[in-house]
Amino acid sequence: MPSTCQASSTNNEPEATASPPLALKPRARAARTADERLRHIQQLREVYQLPASNWPAPFVDAGVKWRELGMIEAPPASALAPTSPAKIQLGRVLFFDPRLSRTKEMACASCHDPDLGWADGRMSAFGLGRVVLARNTPSILNASLQPALFWDSRARNLEDQARQVLLNPKEMGATEADLITTLGNISEYRVLFQEAFGSESVSLDRVSQAIAAFETTLLGGRSPFDRFMNGQSQALSDAALVGLDLFRREARCINCHHGPTFSDGQLHGLNISHYGNKREDLGRYNVTGVAQDSGLFRTPSLRNVTATGPYMHSGLFELDELLTLYNAGMPRTPHANDNSKTPRSSQYSGTKPLPVKSPLLKPLGLNSQDLDDLTSFLEALAEPRIRIRPPELPASDSQRELTNQKAASRPADESS
Repeated sequence: MPSTCQASSTNNEPEATASPPLALKPRARAARTADERLRHIQQLREVYQLPASNWPAPFVDAGVKWRELGMIEAPPASALAPTSPAKIQLGRVLFFDPRLSRTKEMACASCHDPDLGWADGRMSAFGLGRVVLARNTPSILNASLQPALFWDSRARNLEDQARQVLLNPKEMGATEADLITTLGNISEYRVLFQEAFGSESVSLDRVSQAIAAFETTLLGGRSPFDRFMNGQSQALSDAALVGLDLFRREARCINCHHGPTFSDGQLHGLNISHYGNKREDLGRYNVTGVAQDSGLFRTPSLRNVTATGPYMHSGLFELDELLTLYNAGMPRTPHANDNSKTPRSSQYSGTKPLPVKSPLLKPLGLNSQDLDDLTSFLEALAEPRIRIRPPELPASDSQRELTNQKAASRPADESS
């Protein structure tokens, strides 16, 4: 499988340290004594209070185009479709309105709930009629900073993502004609479209643009890690600070999870595609049909990760399970001519390309204290809980007329 990372170095990043050679199955390294750990933490406090450009060089493989970890940056205006407060407000209302779906039961917020980290907390998403969909719902927090969306990167941007979900018969199942009829018959929406686009006309493109405009406002950047980066040295606990150093170095996480979003936005093979069984999902291959894409999935952002479990495209893993898998280097790649490694359903053998694990994944030999420290650092990427009240949805003209008729028919003493 060709590497999905580009070979080059960034203009403003310090040179990375090549990852040390790793044994095929290294033993877990010895844990530090209490005194050794204390000295190690003191050293880390000294070095990590310096600007990030002076941090220890990370362990990064040759050919990985990496960026240093950092605070969230709003996307440049040039990267977005023209937007405005009116378009954002329209998108906010549309995002929470289930009338956009064919059955009038599914809103964007049904799967991207602000109280659940803008995900849904489920193993797999529910579609129309509570049908269980194939994949776990990714959070849309900071989604405007990603170069592509969905687990298989099939959406180019937020507008494309919104459009695909609206039209997907298993998700919202809408048609443009449905949207025009439903929204066009609500006078308050006609006003909102007039304010956002200069005319009352409803279209699939306008609905997608407005939803995308709202989603561009969903940015994090208030985590303990961000406060640490902003000069509050005690915002990271001792364990989280050790975890930060591990994340950048011995744990090798920064090979794929880097930059402000903690994601390279690229596609990688982890060899957890469930090849040959009923949960089989070959990721990007399902989009392109290219053999080299078998088993490739987009690197998720780790920001606010503790609020968005369960994890991976299948939603089958908890955080401690994932760290254990990464520590082991993920499952080995089966070989088509190895009978002991053939899929459970042999009918798949030879008909679909085997997923290939990324060469960036290697056994690490971390001990239990290391894994606990990594967990502490990931917990420090959590955003503070902010309660978001959904907007009041516009009443349809028929509902409004019925309400007015009922009010007009009440006796004078009752209405008072």
